[in-house]
Amino acid sequence: MVVRAVLIGNAGDTDPGLVGRAMRRAGWSFTERIRELHPTWPRAADAPDLEGADLVVSLGSGWSAYWDDVADPVRAEQELMRAALDAGVPVFGICFGAQQLSTVLGGTVSRAPRAEIGWCTVDPALESGSGAPAVMFEGPWMQWHYDAFTVPSGATLLAQSDAGPQAFVHQRSVGLQFHPEATESIVAQWSRDEGADELTAAGTDVESLLDQTRAELGSARRRCDALVTWVLETAGFGR
Repeated sequence: MVVRAVLIGNAGDTDPGLVGRAMRRAGWSFTERIRELHPTWPRAADAPDLEGADLVVSLGSGWSAYWDDVADPVRAEQELMRAALDAGVPVFGICFGAQQLSTVLGGTVSRAPRAEIGWCTVDPALESGSGAPAVMFEGPWMQWHYDAFTVPSGATLLAQSDAGPQAFVHQRSVGLQFHPEATESIVAQWSRDEGADELTAAGTDVESLLDQTRAELGSARRRCDALVTWVLETAGFGR
């Protein structure tokens, strides 16, 4: 079976990392949509054109969904997600992508009570029951965010932390606040320039974060493989 995903990311930051590795091994291919180039995205009549994609994967961003100066690309991505959901195409949102998915489903995004930057564990949500895969709680995940989403009506909260909700599922769609895709090269890119200043403000530095990333990658790769399998099964694409 040929399966394709629309992959949404920012210019220079569309590497799906470990998530992409796991999905490609499962037979998936990607069509990129760059947020800054949203006026060039294909449209069919009055709705975004998914070009026959089976899944939408929305990556993280250095943006906040409520920033006025990115309102147009934020709105364009939300329109694409809404068109996908209306067409029965599930969405897999990561960090900013999960915040966008929450918004489309009726949730909200605002400043989190505290930032999370670095490798952090997440905790099971009481209401998740047996819906969350055990692998979600078996080790730390890369985090880099200042905002938090609310869990939209009709969705189930699966994981949380002191900074807010960390994972939810809505029908066949999944939103994750953490970054299962993170590789050493991805973290190194985020840690450049302003990222280095953010690390200093968070009480760490680039080398310390990269050292921890290298130490966690073996476990993170295994856990990401299992997590992606669960996401795809939730989306209706079993083995």
